[in-house]
Amino acid sequence: MNLQPDTGTTNISDDQELAKVLAGVNGGPTVDDTAADVDYEETSTAPEPVAIAPEPIAINPLPIAANPVPSRDDLEGVKMEAINELRPLIDKLDLPPEEKFDTYLLLIRCTDDKELVPPAHEVAKLISDDARRAMALLDIIKEIDYLSSKAPSDAPSTDDVSLPTPDVAPLV
Repeated sequence: MNLQPDTGTTNISDDQELAKVLAGVNGGPTVDDTAADVDYEETSTAPEPVAIAPEPIAINPLPIAANPVPSRDDLEGVKMEAINELRPLIDKLDLPPEEKFDTYLLLIRCTDDKELVPPAHEVAKLISDDARRAMALLDIIKEIDYLSSKAPSDAPSTDDVSLPTPDVAPLV
């Protein structure tokens, strides 16, 4: 790209055209009237561009809802509803065993439903990759341990038993 101005005769005619237009706008003498008195000299400097600031555009902002983001409770409710709708359909999913196991595991962890462990175990046994099947079986064991250690709400848990601490002196 050539950044040097064209110094040919077209610049002179362009300057003359510009002078005619400006003279007509300003009501001054035209180029034809002063052409004989003016000695045009070619210069190598390009005219400096004039920066015109754009006028600001008025934007009417849309009204913002009072609470556009659903609350955590609302999202949790939607999640539980989706889980309850998925549970009877999980056997109808046409997924590879790895993905179907992950779906079972998600349902088990969200609902703590012990009834989902046996079908999850059956799907885990169908996983062809030995390493992935081993990880799935470990996940089954972990979930069984978690669900077994989870105490029912009416039975006292071992956490409720207060044990003496060594930093407390016994009362005599």
